[in-house]
Amino acid sequence: MASFINTTISFLVQLSIVLSLIHFTLGTRILEEQTEVLKFHYHNGPLLTGKISMNLIWYGKFMPTQRAIISDFVTSLSSSSTSRKTSPNQPSVATWWKSTEKYFSLLKSKKASPLVLSLGNQLLDESYSLGKSLKEKHIKQLAAKGDQKNAINIVLTASDVVVEGFCSSRCGTHGSSLSSKNAPPKGKIYKFSYIWVGNSESQCPGQCAWPFHQPIYGPQGPALVAPNNDVGSDGIVMNLASLLAGTITNPFGNGYYQGPADAPLEAASACPGVYGSGAYPGYAGNLLVDPTTGASYNAHGANGRKFLLPALFDPSTSSCSTLV
Repeated sequence: MASFINTTISFLVQLSIVLSLIHFTLGTRILEEQTEVLKFHYHNGPLLTGKISMNLIWYGKFMPTQRAIISDFVTSLSSSSTSRKTSPNQPSVATWWKSTEKYFSLLKSKKASPLVLSLGNQLLDESYSLGKSLKEKHIKQLAAKGDQKNAINIVLTASDVVVEGFCSSRCGTHGSSLSSKNAPPKGKIYKFSYIWVGNSESQCPGQCAWPFHQPIYGPQGPALVAPNNDVGSDGIVMNLASLLAGTITNPFGNGYYQGPADAPLEAASACPGVYGSGAYPGYAGNLLVDPTTGASYNAHGANGRKFLLPALFDPSTSSCSTLV
C-alpha cells in the first residue's frame, strides 16, 4: 500500500513538473508572439526626407481662431518655433516630433537629407466648391490644389462637411496621389503625400475628439478640458499629429508599419488612446494640467500654445513612448 502511495505521489510530482514546463513554454511562446506583434517592419519603401512644406487647405468655414490653433501646431514641429518662455525641460511639440528620427536612424542608407518641416501655403475654400458631402476622390481633388513637390497637402474639412467614412470608421486619413502633368516641373509625374482630417465637434466628438468629450463607448469618465478651449480644433490637432507621423514614416504604403498594408498600424496608430504614462482604455494617462484653465495637455508649442499629442511607437524599444 505504501509503495502504491509513493508511486502515485511520484507520478503526481512528475505530472506537476511536466505541466509547469508546458505552462512555462506556452507562456514564453505567447510572450514572444506578443513581442513579435509589437515589432514594426520596414518594407523597403522611401520615407519623406529633405525640406517639406506642409500646405493647409481649409475646406468650409473655419473661424480665424481655429485656423490659428492648427497653424501654430504645424509651426511648433520645428524646435526653433517654441516660445522662449518655455523651459527647455518642459515637453514640447518639437521634442515629440524629434522622436520620429528613430525610424530614420534604423535605415541602412544614410545618404538621405535630414527631414525639415515648415508651414507652407494656406488655401481657403469657404464656398464649399465640391459641396458638403465628400468622397475619397474629392479629398484627393482638394489635396491636388496644393503644391505637389516636396510638400504634404493637408485637407481640413469644417464641422458641417460630411466625408465618406468620417466618424463611422475614421477621423482622418493619409495617402498619396499622382501629381498632375500641369504641376511644375511640367511633364514629370510623381507621387505626393496628403492628409485629411475632419472637424468632429458636431458630428462625433466622442469618437474623434476624446478625451475632450465623453467617449461613445466604454467607461464614461468626465471629459478633459481642451488646451485651446476648442474641442473640434484640439481634436483635429490630435488626429493630424497621428497622421503626420504615419505620413512621414509610411508615406506610400511601403515604409514602416505592422499588420496588413490596407489597415496598417503606424507610428501613432499603434498606440491608440495613449497620451500620458499609465494610460489604459478609457484613461488618457497622467497629463499636465494648466492651473489657470484646468486644461489637460502634454506639449508646449509656438505662441504659448499647449497641445495634447498621441504617444508614438518607439521602434528601438518596441513600446509606446509618451512625453509625460
